[in-house]
Formats: sequence, C-alpha cells, structure tokens
Amino acid sequence: MSIQPAEPRRPQVVIIGSGFGGLFAAQALRKADVDVTMIARTTHHLFQPLLYQVATGILSVGDIAPATRLILRKQKNTQVLLGNVESIDLDENTVTSHLLGRDTVTRFDSLVVAAGAGQSYFGNDQFAEFAPGMKTIDDALELRGRILGAFEQAEVSDDPDERRRLLTFVVVGAGPTGVELAGQIAELSRRTLKGAFRHIDPAHARVVLLDGADNVLPVYGGKLSRKAAEKLEDLGVEIQLGALVTDVDADGLVVKDRDGTLRRIEARCKVWSAGVQASPLGKQIADQSDAEIDRAGRVLVDPDLSVPGHPNVFVIGDMMALDKLPGLAQVAMQGGKYAAKQIKAGLAGHSPEERPPFKYFDKGSMATISRFSAVAQVGKLEITGFIGWIAWLAIHLMYLIGFRNRLSTVISWTVSFLGRGRAQMASTEQQVFARIAMNRMQKEDAAAARAAGLTADEPPGGDPEKAAG
Repeated sequence: MSIQPAEPRRPQVVIIGSGFGGLFAAQALRKADVDVTMIARTTHHLFQPLLYQVATGILSVGDIAPATRLILRKQKNTQVLLGNVESIDLDENTVTSHLLGRDTVTRFDSLVVAAGAGQSYFGNDQFAEFAPGMKTIDDALELRGRILGAFEQAEVSDDPDERRRLLTFVVVGAGPTGVELAGQIAELSRRTLKGAFRHIDPAHARVVLLDGADNVLPVYGGKLSRKAAEKLEDLGVEIQLGALVTDVDADGLVVKDRDGTLRRIEARCKVWSAGVQASPLGKQIADQSDAEIDRAGRVLVDPDLSVPGHPNVFVIGDMMALDKLPGLAQVAMQGGKYAAKQIKAGLAGHSPEERPPFKYFDKGSMATISRFSAVAQVGKLEITGFIGWIAWLAIHLMYLIGFRNRLSTVISWTVSFLGRGRAQMASTEQQVFARIAMNRMQKEDAAAARAAGLTADEPPGGDPEKAAG
C-alpha cells in the first residue's frame, strides 16, 4: 500500500471522477493555492453525449475521450491517479483507491465527489449480459460490434426466422440516448449500408424503441415529443410506448403492455438506455453523515452542494440530488465550477455559512433524431428540424475538449451527414464478448473463493475491467 503525504505543503483537494463535473472543478482550481489530486477509474475524459455516435460508426473513440493527463498536463498544481475509489472516510479525511492489487490512500482537506452514474436495470442486473447499456467506451464498442455483427450473421444465414431475429434491433428507453441511438441505427441500415450486402437488404432491418412512458422524450413532452416521434417513424422506427420489459435473453425480450398482456420480441441485438443509478460511493457518504440518498442512489446535498455536516465535502453532477435538477452535463459543469469557487472562498477566509446557494443556469436541452433533424428547448423556446440540428452541432462541438478533436469531429460529421460513409465501422469479436467473458470469470473466481472459505470483494489479482479504464 502506498500512502500519499499526510501533510501536504498546501491544502489538498481531492476530486473523484474525470467526467464533466470533475474536470471542470479541476480546471477552475488551476490558479488556486492548493494541490489537486484527481482520482479516476479511467484514463480519459468521456464526452458521454456523443457516445452513441461511436457505437454507430460516426466518431472514433479518440474524438470524444481525450486522455485526462494530457488535458491537465499544463496545470502544475494537479496530479492524476488511475484507480477505482473503493472507500471514503469522512472522519479521517481519506480516499482509498485500488489499481491492480495496489491500494492508495489519499488525504484531503476538501473533497469533490463526481463519480457519476451507471446504467440501472431496476433490480434486474442479469439483463446486462444481453442488453448492454450506453455509459462507457466499452459499452459503445461492444454495441458497435453487436450491431454490425448482426448484419454479417444475417448475410450468411439461410433461415428466414433467424434473419428476422438478427435484423431486429430493440432500444429500451425513449429518453435522449435511446432516441438518438434508434435514429442512428435506422439511418445506418437504410443509408450507410445500402448496397453493401448481396443476400440481405439492410433497409429491411426492424428498429424498435420501447418505453413505459406515454411519450418519447418524456422530459420534453408536448410538441417536441410529437415531432421527435414523427421523425423517428419517418425513419422506420417502431415506437412502442406503455411497454415494460420483464425478461431478456440472448434471442429476445418479453414485454408487458399496459393491459397486462405479455408478448415476446425476437431480437438478437438489444440496447438498454432506460435508467441510471448513481455511484455506490453515494451510499458510503450517506452512511457516514447526516445525508440521505434517493431511489437512484443520489446524495441529497445542502444548497451549497456540500454533504450535511461536512462542509468540506461536495457532491456534484449525477451523484447529487437538489431541487430536481436533471442529470445533464451542464449541471455537472456548473456544479464543478461552483464547488471550486467555494473552496477558493474558504482559502480566502470565508466561512461555509457565507456561501451563496448553488443556482443552476438552464442553457436548454436538446436531442438529435437523425441527420438534419433535432429538437431543442431553451427556456420557453422550442426548436425543431434543421435549425435545432445546427444548434445541436454547435453546442456539442463547443464542449469537446481540444482543437484537434473538434476538427476531427467536424470532418467525420461532414463525411457521415453529407455523404453516406462512416469511417469507424471496424469491430472485433473481442469487443463483443470480452465483457461477458470477464464477468463470468469474476463470478467463477468469487465462487471459488467462497468455496475456499475466503472473503473477497473482487477476484484475486484485481478487477481487469476496472483496470482497463
């Protein structure tokens, strides 16, 4: 075990997570008289809103996931540690992270917890093996392999039923991610892959969008939801609302309709985008403080984003619950900047009681449906169609990190949206099956450890999925 210096020269700020909240907090402390340590389980900063474009071959991984070390290399008061945070001790002011059998304990004076959220299967975690989520690069690459692999398998199949199953794609969850992904799978099959096969017509692919809600994009409602649904139907997407998934297996899923009827959809490729669950670190924090967590595992924070009873600990982004704020990148960005500002105010002698409450400035939300079509809501202004799509492009391009990534993204978008090609169409068996294999190995190792009378939170030698970052 390695231990970071117990008494740093300057106040020590620890940031957990390299997403929008963590990165913006670190950058806001660039000129502060503190030493910053960012601890993250991946080596990159992921621009998650564009992850579905990696999954459908439009963008490369490098376009949306630059290395965190390179982003912060000129920030001399900041270091980056790779590791999965396993515990936070609010009494001792320490964070313990794990990487390949090595534990590292890092002390803090101020802590910013921005560990984000993962996919929620609403208590049915076994669904993940057959319906991966869309939260990580591994998820996107696995999904790309599953989508493209389904067309390849259909091309060599002589069984009509198997072909139909292979060419049926089901997206569970009609929020922004589900809508964007369903639209891109439809465009991929009807436009990009047109004429690329000899025994199948990719345009005959069936794309189904499922949700238990009454509308697609329920967070918008009204006109925007209707416009989004109309555009998806124009693309050939089947929208099935009021439908709850009750079971998932390798070849399909079972759906329960509003009237209680159970029916089965045969589909080899399924994607889950129906819910999120905050990092389990939230429960750790609640167990050690006066804080509570909601059903999604988010910490109910004070108006200054701090943990009740611990003014030096801030919880931001998808991990915090405050005033029903949505889990958007903008909330995390503004929360990160706000937390950094309060830390600097503390250095200047201001007490926690003097902190103004966090106020979120809503810059609007948007979702793209297909090329040349998006919906956006900015205050009371509702934008649809081509203008909404241009606004979506501009906003997302602005928040990408680095000039090179922006330039590469513009080139990829030009090729994909004005032409028919997509540059990132490679996939491998390893991308599709590695996660399943590792999960099974971990279960087998854990079972072996239990049989041997051992107690282990993870298999011997560390968790390879966490280490891969």
